[in-house]
Amino acid sequence: MSEIGMAASSATGVEGAPYTLAAGMVVAAAGSDADEGLAGAEATNRLSSYGPNEIAAEKPPSIWAVAVQQLRDPMNLMLVAVVVVSLLIGELSTGIIVALLILLNVGLGTRQELTARASVDALSNLQVPQARVVRDGEVAMIAATQVVPGDIVQVEAGDIVPADGRIVRSATLEAQEAALTGESAPIAKGTGALASADVGLGDQTNMLFQSTSVTRGTGTIVVTATGMQTQMGRIATMLTSVTRTRSPLQRELDSLTKVLGLVAWGSVALIVVVGLIRGTPAKDLLLLGTAMAISAIPTGMPAFVSGLLSLGAKQLAEAKAVVKNLTDVETLGATSVINTDKTGTLTLNQMMVSTLYASGTWFTVDGEGYRKSGAIRSVAGGPVPDFTRLGLGLALDSDAVVGDDGSVIGDPTEAALVVLAAKLGVDADETRRTYPRLSEVPFDSEYKFMATFHRVTVDGVEQVIELIKGAPDVVLARCSHAGGPLSGSQVPIAELQDGIAEANERMGHKGLRILAFAARLVADHELTTMTDDPMSLTEGLSFVGLAGIIDPLRAEAKSAVGTALTAGIDVRMITGDHAVTAQAIGEELGLGPGAISGTELVTLTDEELKHHMPELHVFGRVTPQDKLRLARVMQEQGMIVAMTGDAVNDAAALKQADIGVAMGSGSEVTKQAARMVLTDDNFGTLVHAVEIGRRVYDKVVSYVRYQMTQLLALVFLFLAATVFDINDGVAMTPPMVLFLLFFATAVGVVIIAVDPGDPDVMHRPPRDAGVPITNRSAVIRWICYALVLFVVTLLPLVAGPDELSTTHGTVSMTMTFVVMGLGTIFNAVVNRRDPTSGVTAPIVKALAIGLIPVVLIFLATQLPTIQSGLLTVSLSPRQWLTCVGLAAILPIVVEVAKVVRRRGQQQRTALGPEHAVAPARAWSAPGA
Repeated sequence: MSEIGMAASSATGVEGAPYTLAAGMVVAAAGSDADEGLAGAEATNRLSSYGPNEIAAEKPPSIWAVAVQQLRDPMNLMLVAVVVVSLLIGELSTGIIVALLILLNVGLGTRQELTARASVDALSNLQVPQARVVRDGEVAMIAATQVVPGDIVQVEAGDIVPADGRIVRSATLEAQEAALTGESAPIAKGTGALASADVGLGDQTNMLFQSTSVTRGTGTIVVTATGMQTQMGRIATMLTSVTRTRSPLQRELDSLTKVLGLVAWGSVALIVVVGLIRGTPAKDLLLLGTAMAISAIPTGMPAFVSGLLSLGAKQLAEAKAVVKNLTDVETLGATSVINTDKTGTLTLNQMMVSTLYASGTWFTVDGEGYRKSGAIRSVAGGPVPDFTRLGLGLALDSDAVVGDDGSVIGDPTEAALVVLAAKLGVDADETRRTYPRLSEVPFDSEYKFMATFHRVTVDGVEQVIELIKGAPDVVLARCSHAGGPLSGSQVPIAELQDGIAEANERMGHKGLRILAFAARLVADHELTTMTDDPMSLTEGLSFVGLAGIIDPLRAEAKSAVGTALTAGIDVRMITGDHAVTAQAIGEELGLGPGAISGTELVTLTDEELKHHMPELHVFGRVTPQDKLRLARVMQEQGMIVAMTGDAVNDAAALKQADIGVAMGSGSEVTKQAARMVLTDDNFGTLVHAVEIGRRVYDKVVSYVRYQMTQLLALVFLFLAATVFDINDGVAMTPPMVLFLLFFATAVGVVIIAVDPGDPDVMHRPPRDAGVPITNRSAVIRWICYALVLFVVTLLPLVAGPDELSTTHGTVSMTMTFVVMGLGTIFNAVVNRRDPTSGVTAPIVKALAIGLIPVVLIFLATQLPTIQSGLLTVSLSPRQWLTCVGLAAILPIVVEVAKVVRRRGQQQRTALGPEHAVAPARAWSAPGA
């Protein structure tokens, strides 16, 4: 038995899946009565036993719990230690500043973690407030939460189904299940038992499911599952079991933090040991340790990275893509595969006739969804048939109403027919008023067609005509001729049988939903029969034509997919629709090869699926569990997965994916489970969002390279001062380090943040998520740049113009402070891009921003108040020129290194592919 069957049977006591059993058996096993329903007392007992028919809400963590978790981050714990030591040695200002940094880090982190916590709560909001239930033989309206297994519930067109149930009675019943299965077309429902238990949700035609809508007819169900046992409840269970993955950037920064922690506290320990050996006073020793800790710990890294990501999030919002967590901005840039839903994401979720076959001629129908404008085109020079009969059938043999604004009342498939009628020049509303319905054979899933009778006037002749539409095989079996009545001459259907069959097959291969149209004249002696037994007149029909209906692609979908493929991002379509339909859409979009159905997917083990994944790009008739599994399997292969969707059945997979993307018009459940929402429902917006994400990642890498150059240079400087007892072991005071952090390092981040980035970012493949920011070549580059900055800042301490002292400001320590500050600014300007030169346009804006900290550093050596706080002194013009010259050595070295690497790459490219670096790794951490 399938899991679905077991879930349902557990609530009713049925041995076997309810959809495989006769309706009477399901009712009996549930201890109910199809006519009388449950007794009131029994319903009360069952409510106590099974609980309310509602989705259990997921309790979100408290703000304090999240804040404490953020405070336990290694970076913040190190900063807490710095605060404690600063207060112990009387460095009150230093302690307060670092404490404020801690609060900033914790506040930003808490804000991110508290978003997107209401996925399951949104599911509970989907439930309808009232249900029409039969109890004690009487129909009563009760709260949907009071429905219990075994209840007999009546539904009709326009109702939302209150619980999962087996259909007991139906009349022309259809349900729209796109929110659950992803299939855009309504599903015809009936009472017949299914032969196999191995049937997907979309094919369980004798079941109705909670929160789906009835689009046509009436029905009665016996409730088989309520609350968390329903299909919606199962999705809620999946949501609570899915743990969001940490973004690649989060994982990399966590690793970097641990490494920096070892470096920082190892350096502090060395300084303390050397100080103890030399007999340094405790207060001075703690001052040295505090200065070293502030120098080595990337105090502002969490805040600065959050600032860069926040800027990226703002750019995304302006592009109509709203991210919930700042780190998701970077995750977008690492996306290597997009698993996209079809219905409502790539398509409009609006049915439209796209192809016509009439009088042996093919016609292409233009237009978009329910818009009533669009041309009908055919081969040049071909005969144009008289569409009178077809136009009458489209308008009169349907009940849907389509407004001029595209609003629809009724069945979506019939709405497509009304729109086609408008394109043929037929006003459906006026036609219905002019030719009212005399009799009808309503649609039923048992015989799969609908017939209506009307008195019409054509060419001045009044006649009664019967119009029929339905499944091609059923309608054709009732046809004896093709052509006429009302137009042209009739020919035996046998003469056109092969052509019609070929047309039907051709449309089927395109994934179209096909409807056949036929008509016949009603003779005067048949008018009584038309009223008393209209079904008997549905023989001897004349075939009119075939209409192929599809949920059309969004206008921008194909170009957006092409852009993603150009950027090296693999696009896969995963949908609850039939595999044939999905494959046809995939071919139109230009997706890669290979299509598979959900039933075939279940037979594959995870290892087999991984092996075949490169050959599979279209997945049809999949379940929510399948979507979740596919996301997990891809992540296990090292892919960074983006998943798009708009229906409830997408929610669990969106939560599992590295970047879940919901459409703005989608369900609230999906938007809450996702990490990003596209407010314009534009698949192209997602591709543009990836571009922004890539640019943001480049900026983060540039920032880390810039920050590490400065931090390592400071570590080398303090260690050298301590080990060789330069300036009593103090290279700079803690206030100096904090001043540079706020007025030089922070401005350097701004220089990096405002840079527009590489214009060709979408012409290279996704970065290799397996190559971290801290890769070998990047670390070597950090160390080399840091050594250069260390040497030029050490020179004034070693060869300064005066004796060194830690209690009063000196020229040597002031020059070290100035060289470090200027070097920090120059570092930001040249390292804002890599391997592209940092002195290329736009350079003026970067230099203008860099001038601000240069002025502040100058003032720090001139204003008495600041001099006393930092222990700086005034410098002469010659000393300033010396500082500028020393600081300029770093950008020169950085630019020369870039030139050498660019030439090396060009030479490897010229020698051939076998000598070139693999594209994915060539820029995996650009210039890190």
